[in-house]
Amino acid sequence: MTDSIDLNCDLGEGFGRYTMGDDAAMLEIVTSVNVACGFHAGDPDIMAERAAQTLEKGIVLGAHPSFDDLRGFGRRRIRGIPASELRNLIIYQVGALQGLARSVGQKVSHVRAHGALGNMTDEDREMADMLAGAVADLGSDVALMTMAGCAADRAAEALGLKVARQAFADRAYTDDGTLVPRTESGAVLDDAEAAVERVIRLADEGVIESVNGKHLRLDARIVCVHGDTPAAVKMAEHIRTALENRGIAVKPYTQHEGWN
Repeated sequence: MTDSIDLNCDLGEGFGRYTMGDDAAMLEIVTSVNVACGFHAGDPDIMAERAAQTLEKGIVLGAHPSFDDLRGFGRRRIRGIPASELRNLIIYQVGALQGLARSVGQKVSHVRAHGALGNMTDEDREMADMLAGAVADLGSDVALMTMAGCAADRAAEALGLKVARQAFADRAYTDDGTLVPRTESGAVLDDAEAAVERVIRLADEGVIESVNGKHLRLDARIVCVHGDTPAAVKMAEHIRTALENRGIAVKPYTQHEGWN
């Protein structure tokens, strides 16, 4: 049983006058965030505001780069982009958040690839190596946040990067440990109590159950709730309360024992 869990969320996914999710409410619950960097959502004002808010609340700030796919919210798999171009696309987005964060006294502690880019780098070792290399070039103090045991996890370890291993409270898993595509029924979980049970089992046993009942052993102490789902705030509240009632501290992964 683990003694601490980082409750993580994707935030800053509005754009201009458009909003998505209840960022203000989530910032009262979570302990680390992944902020959109403008290519699937987000804009400079939102990015700077979230950086300042996370600094004020002691929340760890991460960057959430994606494919250049504002129209598709970064969820469309885009193939054929040269690795060097995709690497620059990632560094460009993270660099923008790093600059805005620095302007308010905050720093970017990790990178978590968004949507299709995240799924593809979790699955494909060649793309994972590209992502890990990009993160390595962003600074030795920047970690790669990714799913435990996936291709990106292995690529990051091979380069000696800090790895922040994540599991999802609100996404269904296949038997091989990847996420069920959002196009399939049941891919996104909206039952807060079921999510609580899943997270408690992960904390107690290090296990998450796949859609077919397979027990997936995951070395993850970061639990993500997607901020753009209708049940997100309620789910995050229930998870935090349940963890704390079991004596499990909810705090940023940077404060977990063994993190350096």
